[in-house]
Amino acid sequence: MSGSGYSVSGSFGGAMSGGYGGGYDTGAAGSGSAPASAAAGDLIKDTTTQTFMQDVMEASMQTPVLVDFWAPWCGPCKQLTPVLESVVTEAGGAVRLVKMNIEEFPEIAGQMGIQSIPAVVAFKQGQPVDAFMGAQPESQIKSFIERLGVKIGPSDTQVMLEQAEAARAAGDVTQAAQAYAGVLSMDSDNVKAIAGLTQCFVAADELDRAKQTLEMTPEDKRDDQDYIAALKAIELAEQAGQVDDLADLRARIEANPADHQARFDYAIGLNARGEKQEAVDQLIEIMRRDREWNEDGARQQLLQFFEAWGFKDPAATYGRRKLSSILFA
Repeated sequence: MSGSGYSVSGSFGGAMSGGYGGGYDTGAAGSGSAPASAAAGDLIKDTTTQTFMQDVMEASMQTPVLVDFWAPWCGPCKQLTPVLESVVTEAGGAVRLVKMNIEEFPEIAGQMGIQSIPAVVAFKQGQPVDAFMGAQPESQIKSFIERLGVKIGPSDTQVMLEQAEAARAAGDVTQAAQAYAGVLSMDSDNVKAIAGLTQCFVAADELDRAKQTLEMTPEDKRDDQDYIAALKAIELAEQAGQVDDLADLRARIEANPADHQARFDYAIGLNARGEKQEAVDQLIEIMRRDREWNEDGARQQLLQFFEAWGFKDPAATYGRRKLSSILFA
């Protein structure tokens, strides 16, 4: 490396110029441990002076390699590294990230004339070809990587998830379930896929399989909105199983509009049939007639609907608007 006479300042601008020595200018300082890698294996790794040749120079003969020069006390490094890891992971193996702690291994940074960190240098075919310094937004990092000839697009997992979501939205539960299962074959802890497959089993009225599938969710991911929505969907399906015939409930409401329990059960049944807005209307009608009925049970049921549907669902948007009109009238 030192024999090449390569100078960062000569190729990439004075911001990274100068000889090694006298410390590094970060623009901010902080304390803490090394930023954690977001991926395992060779895609993202730490390097040393001894392994730099293999990890960077040789590896870049096959795939472009980004070298992230950082230090534990560098505040901006802590901002930049997670973004770098995310973008490199998204690139799906088309580029690699190698991280070098210049506090433990200063020699390479010194040979390259790097004074300011964080600094990122891109290598291709064993040669440094581009660089930037300082924390950068994700969009700028993607542009930087794409200048290396790497096209960053959605991963196979992301594509399959999008296909699954589209199929489920279109009512093709079988196709959606197959796509979610495909995602889980690649990423068994993917909460969106676990929750989506659970929702498919709920739609198919296979509640035991839905519960078994949702149990696959790691404990530390059970506050995820997709998990909560699937859990609420199971609870609603179990409620719907206890509801009497809808025609009978409708007749009871017509005979006595103040029969709030019949109207409440009717709303549960309507939701089970996918008639979400009508279910909202029935619960809103209970609130309009008796806000405090069953300890505010109608409003609580609406909120459970919203969680099960997801807050971006058009019916949830409709319901929130109707609920606001009642609460703030």
